[in-house]
Amino acid sequence: MTIAYWCVLIAMILPYVSTITAKAIGGGFSPEHNRDPRALLDRLTGMARRAHNAQLNSFEVTPAFSAAVIIAHLAGNAEQMLIDQLAICFVINRLVYLICYLMDWAPLRSLVWFVGMGLIISLFVVSA
Repeated sequence: MTIAYWCVLIAMILPYVSTITAKAIGGGFSPEHNRDPRALLDRLTGMARRAHNAQLNSFEVTPAFSAAVIIAHLAGNAEQMLIDQLAICFVINRLVYLICYLMDWAPLRSLVWFVGMGLIISLFVVSA
C-alpha cells in the first residue's frame, strides 16, 4: 500500500479526533451523552463547538481527497513520490486546519482550507 493510501486512512480518522475533542471539551463522555451524542454536539459552544464544526468539515472534504488519491493512482501519469508528497501535505494541512479552528483563527483557517483544496486539485492536475 502506498503512503498516499495510508494518508487516505488517516484523513478518514481525523474527523473522529475532532469529535473526541469536542466531546471532551464540551461535557465529557457520560452514559447519558452516549445515548444521544448528537444532542450533546448540538448544544456545544466555544472551542467545543468549533471542534465539532471542524469534524463536519473533515467529513465533507475527505471524499474529495480520497477520490483524488485513487484517481491519481489509477491514471498512472504522476510519479508515486509526488502523489505521496501531496497526500502527506494534505494530512498536515488538515491538522493545521483543526488547530486553526480550535484556536478561532478564522482568517488563517480559511487560507488553510483553500490550500487544502489546492492540494486536492493538484492531485487531479498531476494525474492528467
